[in-house]
Amino acid sequence: MDSMLEPLPATNYRKPLGIRFLEHIKQKTLSYKAYQAIVLIVTFFAYASYHANRKTTSVVKSVLDPESDVSLKFLPWWRKNLGRPVSWALGSGWAPFDGPDGTALLGDIDVGFLGAYAIGTYFSGHLGDRLNLRIFLTVGMVGTGLFTSLYGVGYWANIHIFYYFLIDQMFAGLFQSTGWPLVVAVVGNWFGKSRRGLIMGIWNAHASVGNIAGSVIASVLLVYGWGWSFVVPSLMIAFVGLVVFLLLPVSPESVGAVAEEDQVHSPRKNGEELTEPLLQSDTEVKKKAIGFIEAWKIPGVAPFAFSLFFVKLVVYTFLYWLPFYISHTEIDGKYLSSEAAGNLSTVSDVGGLVGGILAGHISDRLGARALTAASFMYCAIPALFFYRSYGSVSLPVNVVLMFITGMFVNGPYALITTAVSADLGTHSSLEGDSRALATVTAIIDGTGAVGAALGPLLIGYISAKSWSAVFTMSMASSLVAGLLLTRLVVAEVAAKIAESRRQGRPTSRSPAPLEV
Repeated sequence: MDSMLEPLPATNYRKPLGIRFLEHIKQKTLSYKAYQAIVLIVTFFAYASYHANRKTTSVVKSVLDPESDVSLKFLPWWRKNLGRPVSWALGSGWAPFDGPDGTALLGDIDVGFLGAYAIGTYFSGHLGDRLNLRIFLTVGMVGTGLFTSLYGVGYWANIHIFYYFLIDQMFAGLFQSTGWPLVVAVVGNWFGKSRRGLIMGIWNAHASVGNIAGSVIASVLLVYGWGWSFVVPSLMIAFVGLVVFLLLPVSPESVGAVAEEDQVHSPRKNGEELTEPLLQSDTEVKKKAIGFIEAWKIPGVAPFAFSLFFVKLVVYTFLYWLPFYISHTEIDGKYLSSEAAGNLSTVSDVGGLVGGILAGHISDRLGARALTAASFMYCAIPALFFYRSYGSVSLPVNVVLMFITGMFVNGPYALITTAVSADLGTHSSLEGDSRALATVTAIIDGTGAVGAALGPLLIGYISAKSWSAVFTMSMASSLVAGLLLTRLVVAEVAAKIAESRRQGRPTSRSPAPLEV
C-alpha cells in the first residue's frame, strides 16, 4: 500500500521544451484541449511531410526515364544491363534509368522501398511501445530527410549506379516506417474512443495534403535540376521533425494533463500543475510494453490486419495504375494525355478523403468499426464494376464513378489504419497494464504494406493481358477483405441486438441513440 502513495518520478512529467516555453509565455499550464490541438496539428504536418517525401520519386521518374509512364514492369534487377552512357541532359534521362529497361529499374526501386517499409513497420511499432515516442519519431523524420536528400545528391555527384539508388530507397523505407505507428499511437493516447473515428477520419487528410504538396514542390523544382526535388522536401521533414521534438506531448500522463471531465476529481487547484497524483500504483507509472506475439493475440488484431492486406492491395493498385489506365482508355471516344489523366485521377483521392471522414463518422455513430469497414468494402465491388463498365461513356460519368469508387475503396483503409488501430491498441483485454498502441498499429499497417507492395507487382503482369482481369482481382480482393471481418461483424451485430433488447429501444450507440 505504501508504494501506491509514492509520488511519480519527476521525469515522468518532464514536458517538451516548446511546451514549457508556451506555458512560460502564458504564465499558466496548458489546458487538455490545448494539448489535443497541438497533438492534432503537429502529427498532421509530421505525417504530411512523410508523404511529401514519398511522393517525390513518382514525380522525378519522368525525368530519370523519359520513356517511362506510370506503368511499372517488375523484373529482377540483377538481370539488367547497367552499363549505359552518362547523360546530364534533363530531357534525355539519367543512366541507368534512360534505357529500355529504365521503367523496370524504377519499379524495382519502388518494390525495394515498399518491402523495406513493410518490414520496418513491424519493428518500429514494437520499439515505439518501448522508447520515447517523441524522440523516436524525430529520429525517423530526420533519417527520412537524410536518405531522401542522398537520393538527390546523386544528381550533383553524377552517380549512375543502380544499387546506390536502390539501397538509398530501402533505407528511406525503413525510416519512413517509423511514421505511421508512432503518430497513430500519439493521437490514440489523447482521444477517447467515442469520437475517435470522426476525428481520425478528418486528421487522415494529411496523406492527401502531403501528396499534393510533394507533387507541387517536386514539379516546380525540376527545372533547376531533379536533385532539388529531393533535397527541399528532405529539409522540410527535418524541420518538422525538430518541431515534433520541441512540441509533441506523447500522452496526457507524460505532461501531467487531466481531461476536463476528470478535473472535478483532480487533486490540483486551478492554475496549479499536477506533480503528484493520488493513489497511483507503480504498475500505472511504469506500464509494461506488450510483446509482438501478444499483440497478435489481442481480439480483432489478426482479422483487421489480414483484411487491410487486401484493402491496401486495391488502394495501391489505384495509386500506381489509375493514371495509366485512364490515359489508355477511351472516354467519350477520346484518349486523354498523360498529364490530363494524372489530373483526372485526383478525383479518386478526393473521394477517398470523403470516404475516410464518412467511414469514421458512421463507425462512431454505430459503435461498430468492423461492420462499417466491411460494408464499405462490399460496396466497393459494384463501384469497381460500374467504373470499369461505364467509365468510358463520358467524362462526367467517369468523374462521378471514380469519386464513388475512391470513396468506398479508401474509406475502410483510412478507418482501419487510424481509429481501429487505436481502439485495438487500448483494448480492454490489456487490463490497463500494457502499452500496445504502436505495436498494434505496426502489425496492422505492416501487414497492409505487404499487400501494398504485392498489388502493383501483380498488376504489372495482369494488365498486359486484360484490364478486366485487373478489376476482377480488385473486386475479389475487396470481397475477401470484407469476409475476413465476418466474425467481428457478427459479434458487433449480436451485441447491438442484445443491447437493444435490454434497453427496449432501437439499436444505437450508447449513450446517445442513433438518429435516423
